[in-house]
Amino acid sequence: MSVRSFFDTNVLIYTDDHDAPEKQAGALELLERARLDGSGAVSTQVLQEYFVVATRKLGVPAGVTRRKVELISRLGLVILGLNDILSAIDLHRLHGIGFWDALIIQAARQADCRVLYSEDLQHARRIEGLQIINPFEGIGAA
Repeated sequence: MSVRSFFDTNVLIYTDDHDAPEKQAGALELLERARLDGSGAVSTQVLQEYFVVATRKLGVPAGVTRRKVELISRLGLVILGLNDILSAIDLHRLHGIGFWDALIIQAARQADCRVLYSEDLQHARRIEGLQIINPFEGIGAA
């Protein structure tokens, strides 16, 4: 059985980043595996961030990005509410991490994930039972 995993925005961004082909291939493989075995999750925050970065920085057409948001949301979607925001504030205060990263961690916890795939957080760190894994460790300038 696969471990439930949460995807940070940067992993989704690499699925469209043709300038980083190794990371793109790795991100696509992770997402496909999660789709096939039903182990993945994202949050509304991640999908919003993905849309903005993919369209503004990578130039992906809004229609294409919209469709990808629809497809990615099928992994498992955490809709953030007030309790998640308050929990993220607590994580921010207790662990000294930025608020937006804390909100990602809270969403992963909300989805009962054991792994958080992120390039932005410290690889191999454990926070509140969640293992952070940089899937691009050792690839390029990760």
